[in-house]
Amino acid sequence: MDFPKINRDINRPPLLRAAMAVLLVSAFTLPMAHAEPDTTAAEPAALSKGEIKARREFQMLDANQDGKLSRHEVALFPPLAAAFDEADTDKDGFVSMEEVKAFAVKYRAERAAAKAAATARDAGH
Repeated sequence: MDFPKINRDINRPPLLRAAMAVLLVSAFTLPMAHAEPDTTAAEPAALSKGEIKARREFQMLDANQDGKLSRHEVALFPPLAAAFDEADTDKDGFVSMEEVKAFAVKYRAERAAAKAAATARDAGH
């Protein structure tokens, strides 16, 4: 059965699409990762499992392994590409892991505030 092409992302390798999706989800959930550090991993013990996972996925997206994501590297994943300018806080045209973590904190705070406002609005009715 042939499916119509919805957008250009359908032609991307499934592993790359999955890695980008997981990075985005991991980045947004970093502040909520309260798991014990994975002491068996090669990563520093001070990192949570969520942070280790986000770093691995960041490295998967970082095609040229320069330690930062370019607009071209994130163009393969529209939600991440749409957030690129906001995440690129130093406006150097790249998003570092630190910028991803800072964006995740901001995103989580905005989502929590919106949820609290909706709950308060619903309770008022």
